Amino acid sequence: MAEGQREHARSNRLLGALEASSRKRIDPHLEPIKLELGAIVCDAGGLLKHAYFPEGAVLSLLTVLENGSAIETANIGREGAFGLFAAMYSRVSFNRCLVQLEGSVIRCPIEVLQSEFKRSEHVRDLFVSYSETLLSQVQQTVACNAMHTTEERICRWLLMMHDRAEGEALPYTHEFLSHMLGANRKSVTLAAQSLQTAGLISYYRGIIKVLNRPGLEKASCECYAIVKERFDAFLTPPSTAVQGDTKGRRMM
Repeated sequence: MAEGQREHARSNRLLGALEASSRKRIDPHLEPIKLELGAIVCDAGGLLKHAYFPEGAVLSLLTVLENGSAIETANIGREGAFGLFAAMYSRVSFNRCLVQLEGSVIRCPIEVLQSEFKRSEHVRDLFVSYSETLLSQVQQTVACNAMHTTEERICRWLLMMHDRAEGEALPYTHEFLSHMLGANRKSVTLAAQSLQTAGLISYYRGIIKVLNRPGLEKASCECYAIVKERFDAFLTPPSTAVQGDTKGRRMM
């Protein structure tokens, strides 16, 4: 990988957080690719050959049910990666991974990351911290889908996509939103109409634009802010983290 590509790869926060010795070993194996909207990176139960570190793309993790329906449980942008569970443990994907926003991705062979995971304590800490944070997004999404209104959930989802798209228009139809949120098409259309009437968004022929970001945040449930705070902080262990000295702590 050329030097310019290496610097570009570090726009992914997880790659950029690797210590120099790990980057030196991993960099020659990194490959930049572009993924198109709707492409399936890996299906549920599929064998992963690479881990994927988004730069401009956003990847969606879908839980697939027996009848073929699927619902989004997490999404991944330039803050993280898809395939780290495979690098740490199993090479089988538990979810379907779909390209939710097309763009560039850096991929790395699973074997390279597995080797680095075994070699470096820093990499182990980083991968586990990210995986725990991604799991918290899954848990928050489950609660959100069960407890909050369709309008609140759309606001949460659009805010997350707006962050990743850096303010660009979002190429999503109501049909696509209904699949991602596990909501029926009619409820999504009614909620979108309400948000447009309130001047928060505009939509036309499959293009959604955020017009009033503060208003959209206010209309969202608490889930967006909770997940964003966790991802903003995952590279730094919290002050409450147990780093070896457990004296005075109540253990469960």
